[in-house]
Amino acid sequence: MTGNCVQSDFVRFFRSWVSAPMRVAAVAPSGPVLARLITQEISPRDGPVLELGPGTGVFTRALLARGVPESDLTLIEFGSEFAKLLALRFPQARVISLDAARLAQAGLFEPGSVGVAVSGLPLLSMPLDKVEAILAGVFAVLKPGGALYQFTYGPRCPVPPAILGRNGLQATRTGWALRNIPPATVYRISRMDDAAAAIFERQAA
Repeated sequence: MTGNCVQSDFVRFFRSWVSAPMRVAAVAPSGPVLARLITQEISPRDGPVLELGPGTGVFTRALLARGVPESDLTLIEFGSEFAKLLALRFPQARVISLDAARLAQAGLFEPGSVGVAVSGLPLLSMPLDKVEAILAGVFAVLKPGGALYQFTYGPRCPVPPAILGRNGLQATRTGWALRNIPPATVYRISRMDDAAAAIFERQAA
């Protein structure tokens, strides 16, 4: 993006944060270092790609740079201003104005038809039942072996172990974006393998 575009996105993001701080939860868009980190394991073969909370499209541009066709992208954005901006910037993508917690009820995909998901949602600022609803919606549409990539500004995975285990999921840290402002960590959330599921069942018993 040009300098003017970056500055415009910052102002737009800051205004959204002022009007709804719990929903936006960050005063500025994610930086390019974090965008490259969260998309580094994704290739064009992984499509279709679902992106949750794309905001101004920082992760979206990183996905395109990885070779993912724009037509393979579905962008779920609750903020109406951001949704309109995304539709203008990525006309070949499918942009849906929707609360990500309602993904399971939206009927946007056939079960098991999405290759990978990327999330810019502020899970730490959300009620746990909403976080669980988002995970249920995502993994209902992900293919076997598909994963959700989620970043956080916190010191650990933003999805508590109990919610992961209850939904048969596991989280693996894939890296740190120390030069992001603020620094961030990326996790790959995927379905448990049989060994991990057995360990969880023994611990929960």
